[in-house]
Amino acid sequence: MAYTYSHAHRVRYRECDPMGVVYHTHYLDYFEVARTEALRHAGVRYRDLEANGIIMPVVHVEVDYHGPAHYDDPLVVNAHFTQMPTVRVPIDYTVYREGDDDALVTGHTTLCFTDAEARRPTSPPEAVHEAFAPLLEE
Repeated sequence: MAYTYSHAHRVRYRECDPMGVVYHTHYLDYFEVARTEALRHAGVRYRDLEANGIIMPVVHVEVDYHGPAHYDDPLVVNAHFTQMPTVRVPIDYTVYREGDDDALVTGHTTLCFTDAEARRPTSPPEAVHEAFAPLLEE
């Protein structure tokens, strides 16, 4: 029971530090793009959640660096969902160089469905469960 979404990204020059490797904080951006696109692919759009008074702040982040990525490297960023979203949404990430099986970066984020006005955790809308149910059964 898992849903994995793969997002392609080519390293841009501005993402590299003076040592010629991707600066470490850019991986959080890569995670965000993969996560947003994974949710969109599942049928869950941040814009729709926000229109209904729900936001999803990141409440926890972990990143482990195993190898460098360089300018113009074609990367694949996998966002991996292993459970039905509840109040908290744990997501695992793996970043690979395209065509290579060795993980360059692994990571994890936890997001929290939050009532935008009250700023308190809340349950996700039923539409989120409906969107994820078939993906997690595959």
